[in-house]
Amino acid sequence: MGFIEEGRQLIQDFVTPEIRSIDARLSAVEKRLESLETNVDKRFDYVDKRFDSVESKMERNQAQVLETLNRMENYSHILERLARVESKLQNVA
Repeated sequence: MGFIEEGRQLIQDFVTPEIRSIDARLSAVEKRLESLETNVDKRFDYVDKRFDSVESKMERNQAQVLETLNRMENYSHILERLARVESKLQNVA
């Protein structure tokens, strides 16, 4: 057997199985990463939905607060007008 043939045999006997083993392990790692990526995507989708829900609630609450402030401002104007009318009535009486 010549040196080249011995080298080829060595590669076939030792290196090729190692490469196949590494390839199999790499394939398993890739599958695991894909699974983890899917889980992470699902969790981010869930978090996005939660944020959307919270944001929607905040917008509704903000609208309610602004509506309440607007009513309070209207009440304030009405009370000022009422105070002026009462003042005029006291001056007339």
